[in-house]
Amino acid sequence: MALLLKTADLEALAQDMQARFGDMPEFFDHDPLVIDLSQLGEAVPEFGALLTLLKRHKVLPVAVKGGSQEQMQAAMAAGLANGEDARMAAWIAARNDKAEPPKNALVVEKPLRSGQQVYAKGRDLVVLSMVNAGAEVIADGSIHVYAPLRGKAIAGAKGNEEARILTTCLEAELVSIAGVYRTSEVPLPPELRGRGAQVRLVDDRLHMNALT
Repeated sequence: MALLLKTADLEALAQDMQARFGDMPEFFDHDPLVIDLSQLGEAVPEFGALLTLLKRHKVLPVAVKGGSQEQMQAAMAAGLANGEDARMAAWIAARNDKAEPPKNALVVEKPLRSGQQVYAKGRDLVVLSMVNAGAEVIADGSIHVYAPLRGKAIAGAKGNEEARILTTCLEAELVSIAGVYRTSEVPLPPELRGRGAQVRLVDDRLHMNALT
């Protein structure tokens, strides 16, 4: 994984991470992380405090890339490796090859109300009842909703581009696969709204088609 760091304000970063992942303490499982400084400008973060913050969310910062000479030196002084190094990429790939085999799908039978969130870590998610507006369903694999999907559906949460979202009634506020998303601000095609549909990722774009 990579963290694209856009600010050296660690308090703002802490608040953002808490808002995104505070309700999902098991979202990360000591996953290796490369910190990307390419959009940070000239600011030099306090890397020691940054590493402490990231580790609280169960990620393992291992390298840094894209920074100025001063930023890279400060990062390496804090114990991070140079992420541009091919050996680091090989180490991360080797670690990921040891990932656990896929688990059985997580099945949710009850309706999800506004404010509720379900996360299927390392597997697919199957929901047998309505996902109401304001609710979130998240999975590292695919999401299957055999009822109206009116909330947010985030599949491939850790980058699985093969993940899909399938529902018998598409009315979602947001659909996302591997970080590519579409919100309700872009109206669904009339032939798909309220109907069975599949959402998948093709050439870095979300494609939707009716289920027949």
